[in-house]
Amino acid sequence: MFERIVVAVDGSPQSSKTIPFGVDLAQKYGSAVTVVHVREHARYEGSDVDFGPPITAEDLVNGVVAMFREAGVEAKGEIRRVSPGNTPEQIVEIANAVNADLIVMGTRGMTEWKSLVLGGVANKVLHHATCPVLLVR
Repeated sequence: MFERIVVAVDGSPQSSKTIPFGVDLAQKYGSAVTVVHVREHARYEGSDVDFGPPITAEDLVNGVVAMFREAGVEAKGEIRRVSPGNTPEQIVEIANAVNADLIVMGTRGMTEWKSLVLGGVANKVLHHATCPVLLVR
């Protein structure tokens, strides 16, 4: 049923809750997993400002991919750097590129307060994805 699963992580405690769900589903269905991390950044006064968590994008994704592999799940990572506000489009684009059957992601992440006003990443992915989306609370 779910041959290819995309698991979106942002380094927040909420997104780490998605990993056990992704592992469980991938093991049950023999799925291949793509771990996605979209890192927002902007130029400010000549410097590149990273809006992500303190951990590097590479360390975050490699750590999550390792968790899937330790559980016997085929997994790879995908990192994208984008301007603020473009995260949902990138998650959907990656899901489409890998022909995902499911996207697993948290309901709230790094932008929790902002998402209450603007709709949030999860809401936008939910409305634009071409496959089912499992939101983990």
